[in-house]
Amino acid sequence: MTRTVRVFVYGTLLPGESNHGVASPWLVDARPGEVNGRLVDCGLWPALVRSGDAAAGRVRGMWFTVCIEALRVMDELEDFIGPESLNGYERIWIRDASGQPLEGWVYVWPDARGLPYMGVDYWPDRSKAR
Repeated sequence: MTRTVRVFVYGTLLPGESNHGVASPWLVDARPGEVNGRLVDCGLWPALVRSGDAAAGRVRGMWFTVCIEALRVMDELEDFIGPESLNGYERIWIRDASGQPLEGWVYVWPDARGLPYMGVDYWPDRSKAR
């Protein structure tokens, strides 16, 4: 039996977005969900921030259940080298905020890095907010 892991995705890994093909070969299941935090506008992709004022917001996305091998390619995409390293994104354990019994990994930034927060809680809605 293949080992799986759950990952909350909220940006370019979502179905129909530019990097969905990175995760899709390993995708076993996908369910909608939401987590506490806010999206930062990085231009071609978002970042999720959960600290400070951002903690009061909610971000919608999907919980992907993927084969464990998918973490390696997602880590590479998100420039996550490992704990206590200089990473593009940090990978942390998180629980769903909508009351569903779902939890798993998510890629986050510790702060907004001087970039603006987005006016949407769901990355695919970004064109409506511009």
